[in-house]
Amino acid sequence: LVQKKHIHTSTTTFNINTMMRVVAIVLAVSHVAGAFMPSATFGARSVSSSTLKSSAVPDGEKLKKAAAVYEEPRMNPDRPELPELKGDFDWDAKFGADPDWIVDNVPGKIVMNEIELASQVTALSALEEQWRKERVQDEYDGAQQVGWSYKAETMNGRFAMFFLVVGLLTEAWTGVSIPGQIEEMLRVGGVIGFEG
Repeated sequence: LVQKKHIHTSTTTFNINTMMRVVAIVLAVSHVAGAFMPSATFGARSVSSSTLKSSAVPDGEKLKKAAAVYEEPRMNPDRPELPELKGDFDWDAKFGADPDWIVDNVPGKIVMNEIELASQVTALSALEEQWRKERVQDEYDGAQQVGWSYKAETMNGRFAMFFLVVGLLTEAWTGVSIPGQIEEMLRVGGVIGFEG
């Protein structure tokens, strides 16, 4: 009984020590990762080294201190669903005196009447129809295998170059010229020289 109790106690001590090491490693990794990540992304301040090194503090208190260090990110007062941007201010007020600064007819802020909007919709519809016709024509040309199309001409050129190289290599190996090879092919196929 004494040995079993001793084993159980050492196992419990081992588990507590392991848990303390894991918590210290997690805190250290989050501290290192926080140094390379912008704080607005995580909304957390960096953990001080004294927090990581204090081993006399129990695990529960360490977790409470770590939770106290975490802060929620500040939200944008104009749009509360978005985080606050550093340096977010009125650019028009800052650069309004600059002669190159555009204040009127800024894209996205232009107010248009219904006639201008209708003319834009008409022009965009015509442009959309033109692009649709071009897309349909490109799809048709891409699917066409024969005739005066880009794909047919590409395949014709590839076959011509392939058979020219085969004819030249055959001529180099056998000594029969390309016209001689064509004549021999026609005789073997029975197109010429058929007597009977």
